Amino acid sequence: MTQTHTDRIDDLDQDLSVFLGYEMKRALSLIQADLARVLGELGLRAVSFSALTVIVQTPGLTQSALADALQIERSNLVTLIDELSERNLIVRAPVAGDRRRHALMPTAEGQRLARVAGAAVAAHEDRLFAGLTEEERRELQRLLAKFRRTA
Repeated sequence: MTQTHTDRIDDLDQDLSVFLGYEMKRALSLIQADLARVLGELGLRAVSFSALTVIVQTPGLTQSALADALQIERSNLVTLIDELSERNLIVRAPVAGDRRRHALMPTAEGQRLARVAGAAVAAHEDRLFAGLTEEERRELQRLLAKFRRTA
């Protein structure tokens, strides 16, 4: 019996699935594609959602602190801050005593969108991780956090 192209691809995938990094990459690809769809419906990207969420949770945060929190190059952050500001989701406020720094403050619209987007992301995760029990989800989260701390 001859193998079809699809069978050969499945065999290759099976050979690679012994590697944790490969399985993580495949899982991340699925998560990112669905997340892009969910956030795209709200006019957000993963990075803009992350930035908005951090700003809403930490009003008055400086641009430098946001760049550090999200591990984004400061030069790339300017475009992201401009995008959120132009949509009236955040405002830049001067930092007392330092004219070069700006505090980032969420607007009422930014707070509203962060709540809506947070609920949409939670639903996205519930849908994608429905095959795991709550205990398995907590364990996966714990293991991934441990990996990040020790990598």
